[in-house]
Amino acid sequence: MSAATAEHTGTLFFRGLGHTQRARMLDAMTWAVAEKGYPNVTVADVVARAGVSRRTFYEHFDDRLDCFLAAYETGADAVIAEISDQLRPLRDGNRMTRLRTGLRIYLRALGAEPVFARVLTVDVLGVGPEALELRERVRQRFARHWRGLGVENEQMLRALVGGIAELVQAQILAGHAESLPELEPVLVRFANAVIEGGGAWAA
Repeated sequence: MSAATAEHTGTLFFRGLGHTQRARMLDAMTWAVAEKGYPNVTVADVVARAGVSRRTFYEHFDDRLDCFLAAYETGADAVIAEISDQLRPLRDGNRMTRLRTGLRIYLRALGAEPVFARVLTVDVLGVGPEALELRERVRQRFARHWRGLGVENEQMLRALVGGIAELVQAQILAGHAESLPELEPVLVRFANAVIEGGGAWAA
């Protein structure tokens, strides 16, 4: 594995896979997309960065799109799992505590991995319909965390998740992904306003 590859391997969102070839390829795809944009990324870019053969790549993925979708979903799974783990002990706790905790974990996770944060929120928009469909499914999973906090109406939940994503995306586009945790007070106020206003809506 080259020095460049070693430097860019080990994205936290893929740590659950261990230091495997699959993890290295998912990480390599993430970095390649961040650096070149998905339309310009080739399988050759991924295998060179991951330090694997093309044969190994095709043993795991059908093509570069399949690899990108796997990277996106695996990373999103890691973020959602982290939020779920932190919220589980607070299931019966104060609403605001749960709200702050969920947002804090989300912002810290993305802030710790600015490259993946950009791919997750910005670069995915230029990949194609399959990626947008996956993004929508991931958003629906994030929305489930807000159930039980006072909003059950599906449209209100979508508005809440979409609003949070918009503010996070703007911060990332401005080149301040590492500072995402600083958005916590604003997002807590925004989410609380939506929850208080949406609580009266019928599910």
